[in-house]
Amino acid sequence: MEPTESQPTGLRHVVAMSWPGRGHINPTMILCKRLVRRYPNLIVTFVVTEEWLGFIGSDPKPDRIHFATLPNLIPSELVRANDFIGFVDAVHTKLEEPFERLLDHLGSPPPTAIIADTYVVWAANVGARRDIPVVSLWTMSATILSLFLHSDLLISHGHALFEPSESKEEEIVDYIPGLSPTKLRDLPPLFEPYLGQAFEKCKLCFDGISKAKCLLFTTAYELEPKAIDFFTSNLGIPVYATGPLIPFEGLSTGGKEPDYIKWLDKQPERSVLYISQGSFLSVSEAQMEEIVAGVKQSGVRFLWVGRGGESKLKEALEGSSGVVVSWCDQLRVLCHGGVGGFWTHCGFNSTLEGVYSGVPMLVFPLFWDQILNAKVIVEDWRVGMRIERRKKTEVVIGREEIEGVVKRFMDRESEEGKEMRRRACEVSEISRGAVEESGSSNANIDAFMSVISDSS
Repeated sequence: MEPTESQPTGLRHVVAMSWPGRGHINPTMILCKRLVRRYPNLIVTFVVTEEWLGFIGSDPKPDRIHFATLPNLIPSELVRANDFIGFVDAVHTKLEEPFERLLDHLGSPPPTAIIADTYVVWAANVGARRDIPVVSLWTMSATILSLFLHSDLLISHGHALFEPSESKEEEIVDYIPGLSPTKLRDLPPLFEPYLGQAFEKCKLCFDGISKAKCLLFTTAYELEPKAIDFFTSNLGIPVYATGPLIPFEGLSTGGKEPDYIKWLDKQPERSVLYISQGSFLSVSEAQMEEIVAGVKQSGVRFLWVGRGGESKLKEALEGSSGVVVSWCDQLRVLCHGGVGGFWTHCGFNSTLEGVYSGVPMLVFPLFWDQILNAKVIVEDWRVGMRIERRKKTEVVIGREEIEGVVKRFMDRESEEGKEMRRRACEVSEISRGAVEESGSSNANIDAFMSVISDSS
């Protein structure tokens, strides 16, 4: 379908309200960019807090995307990890009123629709009061959403455990719709005391999905067909997979190359391990020391994103075969011919970028949806390898074990390595095909735009 076939007449206005976190804001902005590029008669008002405007306001964006701000009534992004539940409570209770006031001052044309992150619990109610259709945007995997919505089945099957025994960890969960058979150890600990509190608050947001005009996923249909087919058949509202919502349209080069790209240009083909493990203390300091030592001892070339801890990393990795940077254009790095592997904590945006690039992933999940994403990467898509404890009682994975798995992962001559790379190329083609002009992503975007146009 050509974009013009489904375009309504007249100027249309969409308001986008993301959850205030980079992992949510980035795919929401990418969706908005794709919409305005595809629909010349569309304008977008992208709503963020004043703090987040300071973080992203200078990022490049099309002319027809405009920022509007809410006051800083929630904890700063810089400290929200200190009290995440308090942060969630603040978003749930303090931003609804200023958002609704903001709608009064947007001018003409009035909003055609509100695209709201599923976690923005009050969006559906605001839309109902204003008679504006609300679209729910889910920025994690479709698979994890099905798990969240069916968590009661874990309880009824005796799998709602905080610390399952070793024998229980190996039990197979095969009763969650849209989820392939999965060991209990590969599911996030939804009933752990602290995460359980956060999950209970998340469940409040799921009630709003049925009130939405439709549900959008940031994934591609071809990557998660089983889960998306379940939602399509059972949710009662239209479901559209609009992804992968990653910045593939910004991959073209131009201007002065950053130093890390110049360094990659000099490396042998597929020889570099790209490491993005979050901040330096995203794992315990003891574990990070073992990771650093293991990577260094492996002798493998690496490009490591330090995210605030680069000076400490540089000191610890002095004399090794790699480069440490504070930030990089991740998708561009992953698509560089010098990169042969991606050490990832398995956030969903990074997972989609890894799949698109065709680079195998060495998975080291930390928490929440990352745990299930890692399983999907390794077992369902078969494009990755795990870093696992040899003994379940080990608190820290040792450097020798890390050294060994890094060497094995980056061995392009082993049969295991060849098969993993072959599969990575296949899944990359599937992902790239979804965002071609005739692909499923654009078809779903057009169908979604028709739905909100017909309802306005």
